[in-house]
Amino acid sequence: MSNGNSLRIVFMGTPDFAVASLHTLITNSCNIVGVVTAPDKPAGRGLEMQQSSVKKYAIEKGLKVLQPEKLKDETFLKELRSLNADLQVVVAFRMLPEVVWKMPKHGTINLHASLLPQYRGAAPINHAIINGERETGVSTFLLQHEIDTGNILFREKVNIGEDETAGELHDKLMKIGADLLYKTIQAIQNNAYTKTKQDDFLEKGETLHHAPKIFREDCKIDWSKSIADIHNKIRGLSPYPAAYTELLSPEGKLFAIKLYKAKKEHGNGTGINTDAKTFLKIAGNDGFVNVLELQVSGKKKMGVREFLRGFPINNSWKAL
Repeated sequence: MSNGNSLRIVFMGTPDFAVASLHTLITNSCNIVGVVTAPDKPAGRGLEMQQSSVKKYAIEKGLKVLQPEKLKDETFLKELRSLNADLQVVVAFRMLPEVVWKMPKHGTINLHASLLPQYRGAAPINHAIINGERETGVSTFLLQHEIDTGNILFREKVNIGEDETAGELHDKLMKIGADLLYKTIQAIQNNAYTKTKQDDFLEKGETLHHAPKIFREDCKIDWSKSIADIHNKIRGLSPYPAAYTELLSPEGKLFAIKLYKAKKEHGNGTGINTDAKTFLKIAGNDGFVNVLELQVSGKKKMGVREFLRGFPINNSWKAL
């Protein structure tokens, strides 16, 4: 059997999640003939031009990099065709027009961080945890017209820990996904794969969950919810964009607080419970979240003890 090295591959991706896959393909001597990534953009306080994580890695490895503003631009399409790819690989990039994904003879495959058809969309890791799932995974599939709906090639399941955050799950799926992607490329090279319709993975009566992009208004904690729901929201949005609440002092001052880590505790109680030194608990409708790591707006992220040393909170405060 061939190891997949003869396929001419164009890799498309932008963030760290995609770098792990590109690194695995390079390490296994896959023939990467070009890399497509996002244009440089201003970032940070100085608004200096920043390169994507994938671009930095690709340059380090001496790979050809394309950074189109528009994926239907004729100059880009001409350059992409000139790479004569047999296969295109997409990991955490953007929606491709048909003229791009249909270009190679083997088509274009995508790595998605869920067990498709569940959690199609931009934020599958976050939504799986927010919804309290106990397992998720990674899938490779062939691109077609509707986003995240193409025929599945391979899937791999992963358990989600009770206190696992989106950041921790991201790092786990990043590695497992990279290995699954290489396995998929080897299978395509050797014509040793089957294409399975996504609906074939659905159990009778199973509800489809979606994973749309998350906005700031989605991140505010509703303290009338169950403690399980609140805990899942904190985990599912940690470390980014982070669940937040507002603390109201008896004098009427409001402070925005991001919560990164917490434990759930069942029991009766309302409002805020703290000794002002070692613990901070906030009540939901059937228990408390015991806050472990948080951040006041304009300050650094910190543990709860450090926070309480510098923040004059007591049981008369309210969480809104």
